Amino acid sequence: MSDARRYYITTPIYYVNDKPHIGHAYTNIASDVMARWKRLTGHEVMFLTGTDEHGQKVEKAAEAVGEAPQPFTDRVSTTFRDLASAIGLSNTDFIRTTEERHKRACTVLWERLAARDQIYLGAYEGWYAVRDEAFYGPDEIVERDGQKYAIASGAPVEWMREPSYFFRLGDWGERLLAFYEANPDFIAPVSRRNEVLSFVKAGLQDLSVSRTSFRWGIPVPGDPDHVMYVWLDALTNYITAAGYPSEDMPFWPADLHMVGKDILRFHAIIWPAVLMAAELPTPKRVFAHGWWTNEGQKISKSLGNVIDPLALIEEFGLDPVRYFLLREVPFGNDGDFSRRALISRLNSELANDLGNLAQRSLSLIQRNCDGALPPLAPPTEEDRQLLEPLGALPDAVGEALDRQAFHEALERVWAVVRLGNGWIDAQKPWALKKTDPVRMGTVLRNLHTALRVLATVLLPFMPGTMNALLDQLGVGEGERTLATLKALPDGTKLPPPTPLFRKVEAEG
Repeated sequence: MSDARRYYITTPIYYVNDKPHIGHAYTNIASDVMARWKRLTGHEVMFLTGTDEHGQKVEKAAEAVGEAPQPFTDRVSTTFRDLASAIGLSNTDFIRTTEERHKRACTVLWERLAARDQIYLGAYEGWYAVRDEAFYGPDEIVERDGQKYAIASGAPVEWMREPSYFFRLGDWGERLLAFYEANPDFIAPVSRRNEVLSFVKAGLQDLSVSRTSFRWGIPVPGDPDHVMYVWLDALTNYITAAGYPSEDMPFWPADLHMVGKDILRFHAIIWPAVLMAAELPTPKRVFAHGWWTNEGQKISKSLGNVIDPLALIEEFGLDPVRYFLLREVPFGNDGDFSRRALISRLNSELANDLGNLAQRSLSLIQRNCDGALPPLAPPTEEDRQLLEPLGALPDAVGEALDRQAFHEALERVWAVVRLGNGWIDAQKPWALKKTDPVRMGTVLRNLHTALRVLATVLLPFMPGTMNALLDQLGVGEGERTLATLKALPDGTKLPPPTPLFRKVEAEG
């Protein structure tokens, strides 16, 4: 069982039938911020991402480029590792479903379910979408120009009949509803929770969990003519990485599964039902975020408007992209990507607000205090106007992040950034050198304190830039946590400041 000071967070594992895009980066960055924040607050963190490498969709993608499935997945999986590195992911594990440890976990889980009479052999027929690796009911498809499509995803479907093993999902509806009621925070945001509740209340059907129409998958124990349904295979990755089938799984159950809204049902219905059927602990929370459009248009390869996160990072820098994606829209909602909006956030909030506050404050210390940290002094009423909101900031940010309200956490930080800029203008330390040099030193010391707290709480969002700011503030690498926000010694020498952000010329 997991410990209160341990934290286990996962991204979905990504299909290797195509190259990474902005949606993958979005999920990864949000998960990374959570992982980094929990480390900042003293947790031991397990952070998992990886690739989903089995299934008919992958088999067909490999065939289309003339490769066998394994070398194809080896090659494409590397692009997701490269993305993780490029966006600064601090994951502790990267799982591939073609690994032996995962095949063993899936096999043992299947046998455990079968031993509890949760799996039986039957036959399946219905409308199947290869792209989604999912069957759809008659009310979930639409016909256009003689071709039927899944309404939810737009994927083409075809009629399929084959022998199949089934998981008794239909038996778990009432128990799932009781579980949701007992755990109201299990599904977030609330709008997604309501969707899941409605779906389960409408009645669940038993789930087909094997295929005989293709070979690229994990063989069913005792019946190698069947391979495991890719979603049962994929979902198991979360316990594989936690150590299953060992009974020693110190990080399980997971604290947070971060997913896109399109795969919420798999994580919020199938996965907890499978775990309960196997008599294993269920995860604590599943958060389903929204989708991005591009300048008002749905993103698609046919429109040629797929957003390449690596190209964005090369143009604007990693931290501005990380910041923008979590600042622009409430997490959980759909959002529209706009270059104009990104440039505006970079120039106004990062360069003007935070960058100028840091540059002005540290330049004044450099010029007027010989680059040495002025002494601490008892706070005045004016000082408390800055220091009290600053002291409350870490808890406020933590509370918002525990709800995955990233935009709200950043707005709380920026309220203090704006306060700091107003405070320095009101205190006018540049004018105090002649009239009250002692007060000037106090003002500058308080600004240094403000920058240190701001840089620390922003470390999960913009680790590269905030570590650079903490370097300029003279904060040692071992003192960059919320538990080590103690005052630096008076007279600490600070290096000359350098700008944190590069402004970009506005378009249009």
